[in-house]
Amino acid sequence: MGKPTGFMEFQRELPGDRSPLERVHDWREFHEHLPVQKLEAQAGRCMDCGVPFCHTGTLIGGMASGCPINNLIPEWNDLVYRGLWKEALHRLHKTNNFPDFTGRVCPAPCEGSCVLGITDPPVTIKNIECAIVDKGFEEGWIVANPPAKRSGKKVAVVGSGPAGLSCADQLNHAGHRVTVYERADRIGGLLMYGIPNMKLDKSVVQRRVDLLAREGVNFVTNTAVGADLSGSALREKFDAIVLCCGATKPRDLDIEGRTLEGIHFAVDFLHTNTRNLLDNDFVCRTPVSAKDKHVIVIGGGDTGTDCVGTSMRHQCKSVTQFEIMPQPPETRQPDNPWPEWPKVYRLDYGQEEAAARFGADPRAYLIMTEKFDGDENGHVKALHTVNIEWAKDGDGRFFPKKIPGSEKTWPADLVLLAMGFLGPDDELPDELALERDARSNVKAEEGRYATNIDGVFAAGDMRRGQSLVVWAIHEGRGAARECDRYLMGETALP
Repeated sequence: MGKPTGFMEFQRELPGDRSPLERVHDWREFHEHLPVQKLEAQAGRCMDCGVPFCHTGTLIGGMASGCPINNLIPEWNDLVYRGLWKEALHRLHKTNNFPDFTGRVCPAPCEGSCVLGITDPPVTIKNIECAIVDKGFEEGWIVANPPAKRSGKKVAVVGSGPAGLSCADQLNHAGHRVTVYERADRIGGLLMYGIPNMKLDKSVVQRRVDLLAREGVNFVTNTAVGADLSGSALREKFDAIVLCCGATKPRDLDIEGRTLEGIHFAVDFLHTNTRNLLDNDFVCRTPVSAKDKHVIVIGGGDTGTDCVGTSMRHQCKSVTQFEIMPQPPETRQPDNPWPEWPKVYRLDYGQEEAAARFGADPRAYLIMTEKFDGDENGHVKALHTVNIEWAKDGDGRFFPKKIPGSEKTWPADLVLLAMGFLGPDDELPDELALERDARSNVKAEEGRYATNIDGVFAAGDMRRGQSLVVWAIHEGRGAARECDRYLMGETALP
């Protein structure tokens, strides 16, 4: 695919990012763009590898290997190399409703399983994907395409994150009348309020929402199904329901001092900040600000990084991020072979910004918080930690073993809890008497997505647990296919 000898002739090249010390003064996306000629050369690095693992989309060791939505990567790389960008866009949209989202926020498991990556740096798949769809919008190739005829069936999709939007898009193109319910004031769910603007500009989200609306999808905001509107009322009004409500219960830290002021869940901090920016034309007036504060972020992953990046833009006094796991190695280890996702040390954008300003990666590894201290006004002022090592108990299970003498007190004016999520909110599943799995997620068999209630389907983080945007799109498309089959007796949806 691409140029047969391209992988030998062209070196991997990514666009640069704006300077960390410059970009922390605004909320614009920080990635630059490569010129077309260089992008086409990068696409030419795609090998004629025989078995392209990049689009397998399997789970190995609990993590994605290859693209979960089975993007036709070698095909559109070949087309880009030959300058056939519009044809590449057509191939890309065959499997991915929103490459403009995944091209910005996906960690690119496709690149982790690229065959070229066995011996050389992998193909820049994510960057090329984003360039294809952005060019599609720039050239006017992406336009509203409403269905030619309607089925007469009505479907409610609850939740407007990546699973809900991809499901709604597919069902609408199948000819059904789709209404999407969102409890927030804007459509987009995680895409709108869970991911900061500098990583995913909200105009990128809004242009897709506007496109879906022009194609016939109906959006209802400020409506929490299960509270403002009952699930039973939806069942009476619609022929089918697809629940894509996400995993919205954040993991808490039940230690002494937890009720002090100044301790917030990361998701609330990020939501409040983005909503404030959008409401005030990107003048930051958020009531929960990190300005001139010592910030501690407890937890890693993308959400922790986003808290670091947001705190940097608030002009915090310092920022430290606690990770309970050890620091990853610089390179793949023998127990983490290709095509597994490479578990290696990375300096993400937030840590890069903190390092540029404060002189070092803000992460502290193998550390556990034991209690919070407050001031006379009931506001957090410090927290106490201890270093740990992972040991095995008598049953062979790992547990964090405290290291004596490693106790430390840290100044803290703002603490952000970014330790993941425990499952969906309970109101709607309880009202509909939906079966739950051992992790409290709505129980629905993968590939079928049907719950124990006739005509009710579940997809995305609500069904599988906290995961990637690309998995949510995979699930939304799959649930749409099975919902269409339920409504019509057969389906042509992929």
